[in-house]
Amino acid sequence: MMRLALPVLVEYLLHVLVNYVDLWLAGNYLTDPSGQEAYVAAITQVGYVMWFTFNLFAVVAIGATALVARFVGANEWEQARRCAGQALLLGVALAVLVVCAGATGIDALVRQLQLHGGAAEFASEYLWIILYVIPAIMLNEVAIAALRGAGDMVSGLIVMSIVNGVNLLISASLLLGLGPFPELGWRGLAIGSAIGHAVGAAILLVMLLRGRAGIKLSLSRLTPDMQLMRRLLRVGIPGGADALAVVLCHFWYVSIINQLGTLQTAAHGIGVRVEALAYMPATAFQAAAATLCGQFLGAGDIARARRSALVAVLAAEVLLSAVGAVFFFGSRPLTTFFLGGGDSAVVPITTYLLQIVALTMPPFALTAVLSGALRGAGDTRWPLAITLVGFLVVRIPLAYLFAREGTWHATETIVIQGFGWGVAGAWYAMVADVVVRAALISWRFMHGGWSRVVV
Repeated sequence: MMRLALPVLVEYLLHVLVNYVDLWLAGNYLTDPSGQEAYVAAITQVGYVMWFTFNLFAVVAIGATALVARFVGANEWEQARRCAGQALLLGVALAVLVVCAGATGIDALVRQLQLHGGAAEFASEYLWIILYVIPAIMLNEVAIAALRGAGDMVSGLIVMSIVNGVNLLISASLLLGLGPFPELGWRGLAIGSAIGHAVGAAILLVMLLRGRAGIKLSLSRLTPDMQLMRRLLRVGIPGGADALAVVLCHFWYVSIINQLGTLQTAAHGIGVRVEALAYMPATAFQAAAATLCGQFLGAGDIARARRSALVAVLAAEVLLSAVGAVFFFGSRPLTTFFLGGGDSAVVPITTYLLQIVALTMPPFALTAVLSGALRGAGDTRWPLAITLVGFLVVRIPLAYLFAREGTWHATETIVIQGFGWGVAGAWYAMVADVVVRAALISWRFMHGGWSRVVV
């Protein structure tokens, strides 16, 4: 479990650093008449859109991990290789659709996020540049997912190390005009990120063409196989819908926060970026649980599949509890790091938000790892249902109630008085959501139905 989890932990650290680089550069070196908060708010919303894009390809990536793991566990390597090829074919089709949708809807999306003024302008400019590398982002997501199913957690680490290095070098050089590079300011951040993703995709393509971890692409394996595609989508669509539901509900959730003003939006943005530190250990052990559950079920060993998930939960609980302590006691220095000092009005708000989110670390670890175990087993419908309950029944209604001020009519007969707690109220709603989902996902795992799913 640790052999699988540790490379993914470092990989996601590097993945998060790609976004942190942009945020740190924007917070420390860019100024605008509308205030530093405009850049911070813009990069925050860009982060949500990029998160949506990554999770959109989860429709293919989750199916690829689950099926490749099953085939590898059953020692059916040729089927595992064909599965990887079919996943990439599906990914290409999906990437084309995303590019077409983005070309017609980026500006409308930014408006829907309730951004205004300079923040809306900056977010739109960034997304137009990233649009050109959507196919590269797809290849990164799907190829790494297939390799993880085969037990190769190192390739993603290698690729993300290079992506992050390229992004840091080019973004900083174009932002500041270092050496022979022109000074492009905000636009330089987007160009650096785009080039980094493109370089990573090129490296992964070469790896797969030459053969990596027993997975090798060839023309015969890229011939459409409708039966295998259906199997991929049968697992991937509910799993991808789960990932997309999380992001879409987050868009709704953040639109509630955006209505509170640029200052609170910026505070939320910094808090989310710092909170992402917790995603790294959670995602690492989630990936390990998914691979081990899939491979052990493929080998017909249900007991070891269950035990591997529980061991991953234990490790994640220990690490995330430590992360929660860092959030609680180190909230102020973590915040000021991204803002070049402690004078910004964003600092006290974000400091309090990090102390709130520290409370969610134990239930968040449980939810993340057990969701990964269920997805690796091919049981993707239950995590989707639990996600929808958590967001639509708990988080969104409570965010409206806790964050907004004044009185409004929910229906003709129901009048609601908001608590007026602002962005802190929205984060309290998040705490309630995470606790409810942890309880529900634990019930599903203990039920054991995931071990009998046919993929």
